[in-house]
Amino acid sequence: MEDNIQQKLARYESFVNDGLRKDLKDALDARDAIYDQISEYLKLAKDIEVIKDNGLKEMKTQVDLGSNFYVQAKIPDTKHIFVNIGFGFHAELTLDEALVFITKKEAHLQKKAENYTEKSSQIRAHIKLVLEAMAEIMKLGTTPAPRNLNL
Repeated sequence: MEDNIQQKLARYESFVNDGLRKDLKDALDARDAIYDQISEYLKLAKDIEVIKDNGLKEMKTQVDLGSNFYVQAKIPDTKHIFVNIGFGFHAELTLDEALVFITKKEAHLQKKAENYTEKSSQIRAHIKLVLEAMAEIMKLGTTPAPRNLNL
């Protein structure tokens, strides 16, 4: 009987550690990646506002080529910019079009992040439920059997 309880506890522990905790980490990592995207789009919107407010016709900037390797770039015309619209595609948009796109994209990404937050909450609840079940099994396994006392 004790071995059976230990086997069940080991399976539940494995389920929590190998399944649920991995799923929780994946959901939180995906949500964090979405928040990083949102941050990039909001930064772009801020940069567009600076260009519009200051009436910049041309500008110099640094472009990240990857792995924090930057090169200096000159933008001769700031009327249009290329915006990453997803799936590796970029679209040439006016500043106003870019701001509209960014607003819509940010709202879409927020919904995706909320879905991952909800999913992570559900996984946390499942983990808690399994841990409580394990605690109950351990209580049952250690409770001494009732004795027939003759007084």
